[in-house]
Amino acid sequence: MSKKRMRRSFSKEFKQDAVNLVTHQGYSLKTAAEAVGVETRLLRDWHEKLAPIPQPCGDEASVEELKAENRRLRKQLKNAEIEREILKKATAYFAKESQ
Repeated sequence: MSKKRMRRSFSKEFKQDAVNLVTHQGYSLKTAAEAVGVETRLLRDWHEKLAPIPQPCGDEASVEELKAENRRLRKQLKNAEIEREILKKATAYFAKESQ
């Protein structure tokens, strides 16, 4: 006999509370995921969608804050470049298909 696995669903409030553990209370993604009983990958997805956008560092920022912002911006740039390449390929594919 095969048992069907029930897919759990989570409310928006539950997801936001889980993300808040990481963003406001300083938990790591792994620790927060274990605390709320979900996979780390799932919490990471929620974090990408629900976490507030970090504010840019001001003139009084420390070196560590600037380094963290630099890492975040590099990652954001890399993702934008990947998305742009995907869109270029999709545009070329659909232009070729329509001819």
